[in-house]
Amino acid sequence: MIHGYPLRYNAGSEVYTQTLAHALFEAGNEVAIFTREEDPFSPDYQIRTETDYLQKDIPINLINHARSNARFQNDEIDEAFHYFLERVQPDVVHFGHLGHLSMGLPGVAKSLGFPTIFTLHDFWMMCPRGQFLHWGLSSGDPWELCSGQEDFKCAEMCFNRFVEGIDVSNELSYWESWVNKRMNASRLACENIDLFISPSQNLMKRHVRDFGIEPRKIKYLDYGFDYQRLEGRSRNKESHFVFGYIGRHHPSKGIHDLIDAFLSLNYDARLRIWGRSQGQLTDSLKRKTEKSLEITDKIEWLEEYNNENIIEEVFNNCDCIVVPSIWEENSPLVIHEAQHCGIPVITSDYGGMGEYVKDGVNGLTFKHRDKESLTDAMNRAVENPELVKRLGKSGYLYSEDGKIRSKEEHVLSLIEHYMSIINVKNQEVIN
Repeated sequence: MIHGYPLRYNAGSEVYTQTLAHALFEAGNEVAIFTREEDPFSPDYQIRTETDYLQKDIPINLINHARSNARFQNDEIDEAFHYFLERVQPDVVHFGHLGHLSMGLPGVAKSLGFPTIFTLHDFWMMCPRGQFLHWGLSSGDPWELCSGQEDFKCAEMCFNRFVEGIDVSNELSYWESWVNKRMNASRLACENIDLFISPSQNLMKRHVRDFGIEPRKIKYLDYGFDYQRLEGRSRNKESHFVFGYIGRHHPSKGIHDLIDAFLSLNYDARLRIWGRSQGQLTDSLKRKTEKSLEITDKIEWLEEYNNENIIEEVFNNCDCIVVPSIWEENSPLVIHEAQHCGIPVITSDYGGMGEYVKDGVNGLTFKHRDKESLTDAMNRAVENPELVKRLGKSGYLYSEDGKIRSKEEHVLSLIEHYMSIINVKNQEVIN
């Protein structure tokens, strides 16, 4: 169960879910996906089925959620999920995200007696916006880091953008109450999960320390990857050093800081940006580069790629990957993929990014949210191409050979977790 599935949605959690589904199927399991689509020309909550475009034996059950996707609780989606589970009769229900769907889904699975597991990809269960960034109206710098969840602070710093402006005080009180109900719903959903999986130690510790998840109910397990997609990297020869960025054009990803840092470089380099155009977000970013035709020619805006083509379309065409996110990223897939292919990564020294990249060991890091520090790291890369190549060869920190975990190895570990919660459920039935 995931809030989006490729190719409609291609962010990290969606790509991981597809990789997991394929690995489970290839290991001899039956897999069914429950996810959403947004079709404004069709009735709300209509369900239709298609198949995975790469594996026709995996059914994708799509519930239409085009108009009410801002709700945190949706009884109609709960009812549809109930029907789906009764029809499928799974041995285990694996959740990937509840956003754009309903907080009630784990309760539905529990009411039917199915074991539940939840892979955490961000902070959405403990933060109404999922990233501990201030999303609201601001006369100062937007997208400030949030120090922690508090109901009124959420209303004042994030949900003030929904205030009508006629009676601000009372309206903020309404949103404070809304946040309180939302967080209570989140805690109830967590109670209905048998086991959480965290792909980073940092994310796991924060859910235990700041949200009260019992340590016995959460395990660390990093992502698994399809090695076949990551074979045969051969850098195409070019005369310039090329930085690569992969991802959305949203401010939380720090792409604006990357562009500013690139514009401040002391050296002649190139920046290639791969990702789906996002309308005014993309247009605003492009305006940053319009000061000079010379600079404009040094930045290439390239279309989103299918993940199975990442070597040919991306990694063969850059010397270094930059992950400049301004939020506390969990365990970015692109960091792992680049490391597996021997490509150096520049990223922040913060959160899951700093957990997987250590400065001077297997990449270069910069001070989180500091554009000057990012510029310095990028200058170091251009100055020392042999150094960054050597750092890239160090690869993944947590394996002897620098290789990331394969999807097959990952699935074996995950199935052990499945069996543990299935056995607990079976023992409960016996007792």
